[in-house]
Amino acid sequence: MDQLSEDKTCFHCGNSCDTVEIKFDDKSFCCNGCKTVFEIFSESNLTAYYEMQNSPGAIPKINEGKFDFLKDAQILEKLLEFNDDAIQIATLYIPHIHCSSCIWILENLNKLSPEITSSQVNFNKKTVRITYQSQTTTLKDVVLLLSRIGYEPYISLDDHSDGKTHINRSIIYKLGVAGFAFGNVMFLSFPEYFEVNEFWLDQYKPIFRWMMFAFSLPVVFYAGRDYFISAYKGLRAGLLNIDVPIAIGILVLFLRSTIEIIFDLGQGFFDSLTGLVFFLLLGKFFQQKTYSFLSFERDYKSYFPIAVTKIVSETEEIPIQIYDIKKGDRLLIRNEELIPVDGILIKGKAAIDYSFVTGESETISKFSGDKLFAGGKQTSGSIEMEALKEVKQSYLTQLWSHDIFNKNKEDAFVNLTNTISKRFTISILSIAVISTIFWLFYDASKAMNVFTAVLIIACPCALALAAPFTFGNILRIFGKHKFYLKNASVIEQLAAINTIIFDKTGTITSNKKSTATYDGIPLTSDEERLLKNTLRGSNHPLSRTLYDILKVNDIVTLDSFEEHIGKGVQASLKQNAIKVGSANFVGQQELQKSLKTSVHISSNDIYKGKYTFYNSYRTGLSKLFNNLKQYYDLVILSGDNEGEQENLKKLLPTKTKLLFNQKPEDKLEYIKYHQTEGAKVLMLGDGLNDSGALAQSEVGIALSENINIFSPACDGIMDASVFHKLEQFLITSKRAIKIIKWSFLLSLLYNCVGLYFAITGQLVPVVAAILMPLSSISIVVFTTIASNWAGRKLA
Repeated sequence: MDQLSEDKTCFHCGNSCDTVEIKFDDKSFCCNGCKTVFEIFSESNLTAYYEMQNSPGAIPKINEGKFDFLKDAQILEKLLEFNDDAIQIATLYIPHIHCSSCIWILENLNKLSPEITSSQVNFNKKTVRITYQSQTTTLKDVVLLLSRIGYEPYISLDDHSDGKTHINRSIIYKLGVAGFAFGNVMFLSFPEYFEVNEFWLDQYKPIFRWMMFAFSLPVVFYAGRDYFISAYKGLRAGLLNIDVPIAIGILVLFLRSTIEIIFDLGQGFFDSLTGLVFFLLLGKFFQQKTYSFLSFERDYKSYFPIAVTKIVSETEEIPIQIYDIKKGDRLLIRNEELIPVDGILIKGKAAIDYSFVTGESETISKFSGDKLFAGGKQTSGSIEMEALKEVKQSYLTQLWSHDIFNKNKEDAFVNLTNTISKRFTISILSIAVISTIFWLFYDASKAMNVFTAVLIIACPCALALAAPFTFGNILRIFGKHKFYLKNASVIEQLAAINTIIFDKTGTITSNKKSTATYDGIPLTSDEERLLKNTLRGSNHPLSRTLYDILKVNDIVTLDSFEEHIGKGVQASLKQNAIKVGSANFVGQQELQKSLKTSVHISSNDIYKGKYTFYNSYRTGLSKLFNNLKQYYDLVILSGDNEGEQENLKKLLPTKTKLLFNQKPEDKLEYIKYHQTEGAKVLMLGDGLNDSGALAQSEVGIALSENINIFSPACDGIMDASVFHKLEQFLITSKRAIKIIKWSFLLSLLYNCVGLYFAITGQLVPVVAAILMPLSSISIVVFTTIASNWAGRKLA
């Protein structure tokens, strides 16, 4: 018989089966619900769920009528973040998420229900983002499935993304219990503190001691249970997490104190025990409040440097930041641009790629009057839409950071905190054991105090806080300066860069200041109008430059539009067709190769001529390159010809590598080859032709110049106006690493001093518990002040 059956504990949830025991497959279950979940998992070959942790499930609570409100269209509209003809997406809060088993089963929901195409867990927020086929299932069906397997979601229509601080209430309850018990235990300990011997000695001493024991029970088994749970799960997974020494310290204090009062050896350490848990929770509470506050303060999302074109009138279009979009605004979405907000299609033929949202790259055709959802990417020319709401900024950044597009560059990058702190716990445990053994022989009365004080004073919370607070603040500062990074790990990788590669057109050249001259057969008015509207739909830097140069023409809806990356664009209107791009693309063989950047034009397959561009380089380019050359290898990879080679040689420092006529795949292979030779590459490009190179590099930065290119390939987006600050951004990244190292040094010094007093028996556990959160707060203050100081250098 299965061991769990003998113990009469539920194989699914771990509850006792003494009252009701249901047998199935030689296993015991406490109710039919748990048995049903096991059957579901067995039929779907998901029984590995039980191998990760014994009895990881919860008793399923099924009340189908409870979720009838999910049939209401208005409620669904508020709950769904994406709702198309075939696919719906909802993010649900699951309170029961607590371990790796939960993550595993929730991310394998597609095996339980084929209609669910993907599910993604955010463990910290206890949410699961579910994508499902709306034609064959409903949100209610999904919620009922979750309920049947013991993960009933908590559904609320409240929007908690308002920047307010939300504190976990359970910590407040536990803090209250620990504080109440601590106060009473201290009061009951006074007679022993002052050595009152008269009436106390014989009559009340045992009563007071057992009362202290009683007060300690809820402190250890309720208020302090999170430390035991965390330590237990870590040990089961083969990890020594930071809660292991704390849990051991609490347990040792409790057992030692209990033994002392049972055998009348003394009053024990119940005052230290309850005080320890109280101050630990108090420190955690303030850390949580502080972290939540700083998380809101460093909400760099509002600085996201992406612009969208607002149509003011038939002849006026202006770029605006996406967070300035208001309901009712008319927006122009060009080819390859992201739809920043839900809206209604007004004009144009939309072919929307919702892979940012759903992970499926199939394009969906939309027509005038259809609803468009934020996160979709227009792939067939320009369209006009009316905004239905303001931008929910966090939604766009959530899409950008979606795991579907994570390149897992950090997998090969060793995290600084992990490098320093992974051996911390085992070192502290060794010191505690060795110190205790010494005191057992030298002065046994101090041994337990020493053991507990060492475990508490050396808590590595400060190590755990240094990196997130420093990087979080640096991200906020970068955001204020219009440099937005995908996540904190990019800062560490920026600090390790030794090679910087630049694209030329649109990266080191400015689209706004460039000029062009036309050489060829004059264009008719119809051809000029078609050319202007064709360029209007493209986001290529040369297209944007030429669009701005050409005179105003009527805005028309094209019959067709197609952009060929790295080659050109073509479009048609009624009986006329036009091609704009390279000479080969428009069907022209150049008799004499031009050394200037040119865009060729053909109309109805008849070659018309070319526009020759005169590049204007970004302000401060020469100074920037001269400064960077001292520390980095610099390379320019350009898809253009060598026409600007001499100008660049005059502008840039010697030994800067200049490579021309590079196709997108050539850039990618160049980076890949040099990475095998030890290069740590930072790539700066325009986000269109360079997506492969941006993805291959350690850090890929897309330069934004009033365009809405939202590439999953890039790790950061830099506003073109701060291009000259690139060196300062790199220096600040290195300073951030130094700040963290200084934080580790301060923490080390604190631990050495604290350990000295603990090992020598001069530090009682309750004082250690007070000092521990103070050390964490000091690290938070130091990293915040230091990172703000480093950020001031960017001004």
